[in-house]
Amino acid sequence: MKSLLKHSIALVALMMLGLITIAVGAWGSLALWYFDDANIVLRGTLCGLFALATLLAVGSIGWRRWRWRAMGAYLALFALLLLCWGAQRPTNDRDWQTDVAVLPYATVNGDQITMHNIRNFEYRTETDYTPGYYDKAFNLRELSGIDLIAVYWMGPQIAHIFLSFDFGDQGHLAISIEARKPKSEGFSTVKGFFRQYELYYVVADERDVVRLRTNYRHDPPEEVHVYRLHGSPEDMKRMFMSYVTKINSLKNQPEFYNSLTTNCTTNIWLQSRVNPDHLPFSWKIIVSGYVPEYAYESGLLDSSIPFLELQRRSIVNERAHAADQAADFSARIRVEPNGNSP
Repeated sequence: MKSLLKHSIALVALMMLGLITIAVGAWGSLALWYFDDANIVLRGTLCGLFALATLLAVGSIGWRRWRWRAMGAYLALFALLLLCWGAQRPTNDRDWQTDVAVLPYATVNGDQITMHNIRNFEYRTETDYTPGYYDKAFNLRELSGIDLIAVYWMGPQIAHIFLSFDFGDQGHLAISIEARKPKSEGFSTVKGFFRQYELYYVVADERDVVRLRTNYRHDPPEEVHVYRLHGSPEDMKRMFMSYVTKINSLKNQPEFYNSLTTNCTTNIWLQSRVNPDHLPFSWKIIVSGYVPEYAYESGLLDSSIPFLELQRRSIVNERAHAADQAADFSARIRVEPNGNSP
């Protein structure tokens, strides 16, 4: 009986070793395929060789004589890959797509924050536009609210989440955390796992970053929700200054974007940790479409009505179409037909 149990445990351990090796092989092969900007033939060759080495390592598990020698050699090969992987460095010096070509930054003088390179493109279509930027000073003491903006285009589970800071008469400042894409490259979630993009904070006028999504993106169409977050003035100020610090840091020390660990929602959560009462991490932050629901459950949204009703009221697409290029675009998208704010 003991012998059978021992044999079963050993068999399960070997199966686990095989599964781990396959997972390592899949990650390593993809990492080599997307590695840096190397020639595609070289990347393809290295990818194929690592996949072959993985198959040989998995096959060796069934041969006691060769098992640990083969696994030791495979481990050394993987360590070499990790060494090369870690040697990659993010950069601000690439031929960027126009919408992410200019880095924002801020100058701080007490409560006076001057944001430079606020994006405000003049769109004719999603891809046809005239670039435009401006600088604007904001008084931190005038920060009166933060809105959570959720953008849906592929069902309720996934959304792009960003924040907009309300400075009252000084207007709204939207900040969207995105992947900085080189020219001739679209966004790929898979590529986002393999250091293909740098991290980028889009600092924009809402007539740009909101109107782009409501009025000009049609393939697929995007549904934009705006929710007012609850929080103390001190928490809001700390949150905004955390963003300012990160934006200035990225100008001098670029970072890689990662589809899982440093994306739009995880970075918002990381920024929120400046506040002592920040939300605990939840799977709903990873499955980003549920972030508004998580905020509602945590008391950060209006709880006087059911969440589904709040969600319905928060949709701003029709109001954004009606407001279009109006100077008071931000105010108009926040007023429902009955005169109430969402």
